[in-house]
Amino acid sequence: MNKQKHVIVVGAGPGGLTSAMILAHRGCRVTVYEKADRVGGRNAAMEVDGFRFDTGPTFLMMSYILKEMFSEAGRRVEDYLEFVRLDPMYRLQFDDIAFVPSADPERTRRHIAERFPGNESGFDRFLATEEKRFQALFPCLQKDYDSWTTYLHPIFVKAAPWLSPHRSLYSNLGRYFQDPRLRLCFTFQAKYLGMSPWDCPAMFTILPYIEYGFGILHVMGGLNRISHAMAQVVAEEGGHVHLGRPVRRLLLDGRRVKGVELEDGTREQADAVFVNADFGHAMEHLVEPGTVPRYSTERLGKFKLSCSTYMLYLGLDRLYDEHPHHNILFASDYRQNLEEISKRGVLSADPSVYVQNACVTDPGLAPAGRSTLYLLVPVPNNRSGIDWAAEAPAFRERILDIVERRGGFAGLRKHIVSEVVITPADWQTTYSVYQGATFNLAHNIGQLLSFRPHNHFESLDECWLVGGGTHPGSGLPTIYESARISANSFCRLQGLSYSVPGKLEIKEMIETAGGTET
Repeated sequence: MNKQKHVIVVGAGPGGLTSAMILAHRGCRVTVYEKADRVGGRNAAMEVDGFRFDTGPTFLMMSYILKEMFSEAGRRVEDYLEFVRLDPMYRLQFDDIAFVPSADPERTRRHIAERFPGNESGFDRFLATEEKRFQALFPCLQKDYDSWTTYLHPIFVKAAPWLSPHRSLYSNLGRYFQDPRLRLCFTFQAKYLGMSPWDCPAMFTILPYIEYGFGILHVMGGLNRISHAMAQVVAEEGGHVHLGRPVRRLLLDGRRVKGVELEDGTREQADAVFVNADFGHAMEHLVEPGTVPRYSTERLGKFKLSCSTYMLYLGLDRLYDEHPHHNILFASDYRQNLEEISKRGVLSADPSVYVQNACVTDPGLAPAGRSTLYLLVPVPNNRSGIDWAAEAPAFRERILDIVERRGGFAGLRKHIVSEVVITPADWQTTYSVYQGATFNLAHNIGQLLSFRPHNHFESLDECWLVGGGTHPGSGLPTIYESARISANSFCRLQGLSYSVPGKLEIKEMIETAGGTET
């Protein structure tokens, strides 16, 4: 009988927990070390004065992938989580007009005809063409790129014409919509990657297609419940998740990772280590200087990074039930706002703001008669040198003004009874996010596929990466896929069972997305 393989997972974020439950189900002895007092990382719950917030992600897309991850661990996700399909999907607010698309394509088509007459036929072309792009490209995101031979695989050859490396997301949407505001409604999703739609590659048109094709879901209790459910599965499979146990460094024997050393000095040996820590932070803090020359501090400084985010988590003494679950308030000059973030590294006088008004769907997130409001503002990462201790108070007032005036949350200030702020400086110092780049390494063509740090880490042996810093990239569905890719890679090498993601037809994907409708 083969000796049970011991795998240590550094970090209990979505990628770490996904890999942990898959590996535990396949017979490995799994130990997860998490520095915080709760699971989830940026997907953790934040509980303050009886209010419950998601720290980070609030959109659940492609829920069929989450279902597949639980299936990999021999579970039905419906036995752990309750899903609600949101309709409308969100409100997109400009100075002079609001666009409120539906999960029903026909209703969205009529809404486009009302708000942006003459553009409705573009919506049909968008759905038809971008469905083909999605079908061609997504299988490529489910493969590893540890070897250049992956590019010779038939699915990559089939996908190559859809990569459109010399076209931006924004210019690609110009093929469907003439009104620049409507283009923005289908390109703001570049912010999920921390990028501008004028810089984001056209291949990521699959992001708005995914929303309009499959819909957006909410998990009752918040998306943080996903991490709790995964941790429960790990425990059911005999794995152990240790909270409040930060890892100081990886233990190396030459290039081989043989375990970890915890902050308290404890050393734990393992057959493999899965690193779910933020990639840049891991390279700077979990390995000795000079150990990984390819990702030295100097070389990390040359990588392109995503933007950061300024966050306000507000507990209110009322509910704004006239507004939907998700609200995006566009800057008057959206392109200038994004250039100030990504190119100039300055705070915008008129930034865009995302507002999650989750209690219209999930009243249990707050005490009776109260509600939560989650505000996210894309801002420059910490390479900008912005002094957040000095800038944060005035910036807070600027954001609240925008939410009250443009967002229509009248009298917001007088209803705030609880408040938490996270700045880019906090993302770096408290949450160990390299340079506060909330969405990790940027997703430009030169940092995708094999040009991203490999799932089976190329610089160290017996080390696998999971999370937004490796392939396929940031965002919950792709983070889950990173964990499955890494788990399969490890299991193949160890002679254990592994899976091959199957082909799902679009209709089947929509049907398996699940969720009751709001």
